[in-house]
Amino acid sequence: MIKKRWLKYLFLGVLTIAIVWNSPLVLLAGTNKDESKQQQAQLLLKAGRGQLNRDRPAEALNNWQEATKIYRQLNNQEGITESLVYQNFALQKLGLHFQACKKLVTALKLDEWLCEPRMLPVSIKEKEKLATIIQQIHLTPANLLALQSLGEVLRLNYKLSESEMVLEQILLGTNISPEQVNKIVLSLGNTKQDIYKQAIQQYKWIEEPLLTDAIVNFIPQKAQEALDKYQFVAIHSNTSINIKLQAQLNSLDLLLNFQEWLKTQPNLPDINTKISQRIRPLINLILQESSAFESLSREQSIQARLKFANSLSKLPDQQIRLKAIEYAQDAWQIAKTIKSQKLEAKSLEELGKFQPEKALSYLETALILAQSIRAEDIVYSLQEQLGKLYQKQGKVDAARQAYGAAVNSITNLRANLLSSNSDSQFFFYEKVNPVYRSYMELLAKSSTPDYDLISQIHEQLHMAELEDYLKCGRLDLIALDEIQNLNAASAIIHIINLTDSIEVIVKIPGKPPAHHSIDSKLVMSHVDALLKLLQDKRLFATKERVLISHSQVIYQKLFAPLEQYLPDAGTLVFVLDKSFQSLPMQVLHDGKDYLLNRYSFSGTLGSRIPVPKSLLKDKMQALIAGLSIPSPSLKDINAPPNAVALPQVKEEVADVKKLTKSSLTLLDEEFTSDNFKEKISKTNFPIVHISTHGQFSSEPTHTGFLAYDRQINIAEFDSLLRNKAQVSPQMIELLVLSACQTAKGNKRSALGIAGVAVQAGARSTVASLWLVEAQSTVILMQEFYRGLNSGLTKAEALRLAQLSLKSNPTYSHPYYWAPFILLGSWL
Repeated sequence: MIKKRWLKYLFLGVLTIAIVWNSPLVLLAGTNKDESKQQQAQLLLKAGRGQLNRDRPAEALNNWQEATKIYRQLNNQEGITESLVYQNFALQKLGLHFQACKKLVTALKLDEWLCEPRMLPVSIKEKEKLATIIQQIHLTPANLLALQSLGEVLRLNYKLSESEMVLEQILLGTNISPEQVNKIVLSLGNTKQDIYKQAIQQYKWIEEPLLTDAIVNFIPQKAQEALDKYQFVAIHSNTSINIKLQAQLNSLDLLLNFQEWLKTQPNLPDINTKISQRIRPLINLILQESSAFESLSREQSIQARLKFANSLSKLPDQQIRLKAIEYAQDAWQIAKTIKSQKLEAKSLEELGKFQPEKALSYLETALILAQSIRAEDIVYSLQEQLGKLYQKQGKVDAARQAYGAAVNSITNLRANLLSSNSDSQFFFYEKVNPVYRSYMELLAKSSTPDYDLISQIHEQLHMAELEDYLKCGRLDLIALDEIQNLNAASAIIHIINLTDSIEVIVKIPGKPPAHHSIDSKLVMSHVDALLKLLQDKRLFATKERVLISHSQVIYQKLFAPLEQYLPDAGTLVFVLDKSFQSLPMQVLHDGKDYLLNRYSFSGTLGSRIPVPKSLLKDKMQALIAGLSIPSPSLKDINAPPNAVALPQVKEEVADVKKLTKSSLTLLDEEFTSDNFKEKISKTNFPIVHISTHGQFSSEPTHTGFLAYDRQINIAEFDSLLRNKAQVSPQMIELLVLSACQTAKGNKRSALGIAGVAVQAGARSTVASLWLVEAQSTVILMQEFYRGLNSGLTKAEALRLAQLSLKSNPTYSHPYYWAPFILLGSWL
């Protein structure tokens, strides 16, 4: 009875509260409260816009974050989206493009993978999926602004194909005003220009003939697409003055850049003529309408003037160059007026290029300004230019200090590679590589060279190159100098290819480094000739004496002067530069025999490796995967050219299984990409042996190996490793990639082997530089695993296996035994 009475009063109490809460007075109070919060949020948005215009992005960001909180409380989705877009603007101004991207995908309820750095471009399937999602987004004003901003920030994060796709999808929408269309088309033109610039950079350093031919066709196509977008904006009747000016300036920059590249292409004279004819009229048009610079905000006006000045400086006409100086000086004065130290520094940097007599003063002042605000993306460039200038003036010590400081600045910058505008995108081979190499050249030419420092810089260069290749953060690898049991290696040898010289540095544990320098012209012709012979598909038919004639010269020029420092036997650990990376050191000949007779060999990831560790007998469990029959993957777009079935792989897989313990095999139809991923991620195998067609390239798209159904590319190793780490923290002790090859004509192909090793999380990797006759590989792998079972180090087991093959009259030619290399831990 009491319980029923209690429930009755509870019900009446709840009913009373509900009646009171829904009364007009209470509802009115709630409405007024919501309106007050709405006004507060709008004031915060307005205050943030003012702060951003006054170059105070951090304060603007705080206000916009508070506005987002209020809009979330009000469940106002349009307000949430708008405030997140504003946060993105502040983060962009702070140079935090990745964080800016994450704000936008949150606003649009998209997946965060869109912002994540990645090695390979998005697949067609991923593009189609993203396009479908974007098409379903209702284009409210806030969503339209968010999508447009996403297209821009993806470009600044250098996710160019994603940026292009997003912007093109927006233009398919309806009810977009002409002014908005022009802004989006301008952004799309900028993205297409960056795709063009990326292709230009690839053309400069990718050496594979097939890839180069494709890029030569791609470059004019993308250049024309970008120019068409700029032309659309420039002639559109509804285009505002400032948007039109930006389109004209970007078009001029592209025309001049494209013209320069076309000079290297004698087969494209018609395009060259058409491009050249457009440059002067466009310059005259911009000069005639120079009042357009005043229509921009002062910050935009500075950047536009500097962009125009930079373009004008590329022309030989003296009057035009004077105009360039005038525009740069105007930019400097405006920057001082608005007290923007970063833009002052940029203006002075440009003036330093135009007025050599004042360059030292300009650059030193610019550096002080850039350092005061920690603008590392400008700092390293200024330090490099000062290094060049000091060197030209004969101030060698000052030049070395400037280059050393530039290398340190790059190290600090690598965590956030992109600067706050696309004109200074972080191109590794264009901007970073030259700084390291100029510094090493200066150090090498010193009267008392510091060879330890040179080898350290060489190491840093290769680590930066590998991290750039993998598009990853810092790699968890240890420097050779930090390894406790380094005595297991007899010598560490750096071969550094500088502009005019090859520097060889030999480091013996416990002894000072030895050094030899030689004119690169005396060596590189033989290196190139030997590499060309080794990568030729008819290598097996090449007379051995022809190979020895080149390998012996390379040895005599590079190593003979250092023979007294080298041990009689043991393991040589090589840190190889450029074209030497795809050259197996064991094929070098001392006049009596190949170096393989005396030494075992290991290569490293820029003289850094996972902590060396021996492979114990009780750790000989292996995951063995092989492909011996014709399969669908042979027709994969990224399969090695002319790949055919490898029937002897079946025998190799069976042998490796006999010589290891508790092994699991995936052969032929069982070796699918999904099956391989499942087994490697859910089971702990110290050894992973893969015998199938594969290719290594300095272009990640062309690096991977064939499963039965398709290619497994290098980018997939990273996800495999993450999945594996959830099951077991133990890394792969030994990864063997049999029947693989480096891409023909590409001197940096071995970078792909290093990339696969890192992505797989392998302590040691054995791979082949060219595709070898399958039966000889079966024999070599038998001997290699027997050596490991006998307790030999990986380097010595591989050496003895190669010597065994070499002693067989059928397989004595280097074609059969020379291509196998060991990368990483030699123990």
